[in-house]
Parts: sequence; C-alpha cells; structure tokens
Amino acid sequence: MPTFVVTLRLPDSFGEDFIALIPSHRDFINRLLADHIIEAYAISADRSRGWVTMNGESAAAVRAVVEQFPLYQYLQRIEIDELFIFDSAAARFPRISLN
Repeated sequence: MPTFVVTLRLPDSFGEDFIALIPSHRDFINRLLADHIIEAYAISADRSRGWVTMNGESAAAVRAVVEQFPLYQYLQRIEIDELFIFDSAAARFPRISLN
C-alpha cells in the first residue's frame, strides 16, 4: 500500500472551539495510529504546521481520512505527497538487549 506525507497548515490562533476539539482529535489520531493507517504524526514547535505520514490506496483515499479529522475545518492548507521511500527506526526490529 502506498505511503503519503500530509502537510497541514494550522490556524494562526486557536479559539475555544478549536481547543475544545483537541481531545477528540487526539483520540481519532490514536485510533489511526493503532490501526497503522497513520505511521507518524508531528506538529511543529511553533504549532503552525503538522505532518502526518499515512498509508492509503491513493491520495484521494488519504484526503478522505484527513477530512474526518475533528480539526479539519480549522486547517488552512493541506498538501498530500506520495512517498517513494519511507524508512523509520520504528518499522525495524527492536534492538536486542542482553540485560
């Protein structure tokens, strides 16, 4: 299954409505992580951008999932790029410890 990186532009300021949706958004993201639909989720330190590495059949399928994010209505811009290579330490076998 292809892997995509989704770049999200967050709003310049967060109102009460936005903040109230964060717990349900995190629950949704955590479910997608557990189901291996999302491989990685990151938000920049200045909280202006986010990156989500996702598995999906197509960019349209990935967009359909992103449109279900509870915070979707607040996202300023969404870019979806299919990756040629996605390698991460998390996808490798754990280190063996002799302790």
